[in-house]
Amino acid sequence: MNRRITKCGFIIATCALVMACSSRKEAAVKVQDGDTVKAGVEGVSRRILEILDNKGEVAEAGAMTARCSGCPSGEKVYRVCHPWSIYKALFADMWKGMDRLRGELPKNGRKILRDGEDGSKAKSPQVVAESNGGEFALDVRLHKASDVGNAPDLLEVTVESACYRPK
Repeated sequence: MNRRITKCGFIIATCALVMACSSRKEAAVKVQDGDTVKAGVEGVSRRILEILDNKGEVAEAGAMTARCSGCPSGEKVYRVCHPWSIYKALFADMWKGMDRLRGELPKNGRKILRDGEDGSKAKSPQVVAESNGGEFALDVRLHKASDVGNAPDLLEVTVESACYRPK
């Protein structure tokens, strides 16, 4: 759970430069239907799951709507965040899934912004990408099993929308 919270915070911070509410970018925040944005995020998640092609179990909380950071307190600007993970799969298979992801993201209209180790002590492999239009961001991390807390091998994924104003 702490990994998911940390990861969500990281992707929010990573995308804040593109999606935050500010006087310069305010006009760039689109007016959209929240259900449509949520369906788009879930569609991107399904596509990522297909590319990863792992036989493990999938744990997901479902897509969640939250306010965008950096907006004036009365401003109603939101984003959709969909965290999920794959577990009970072989680490080597999840590694291969990340390699497939690296190759397929550019073919599927995604630009890889970061590909390397995350900032954790474990130095977990991480891929951060966004759609070419900036509508969606993606953060994928592969965690090796740890005796601390009996943490299993885990492939964590978060898909997040750009900020939007509801219709």
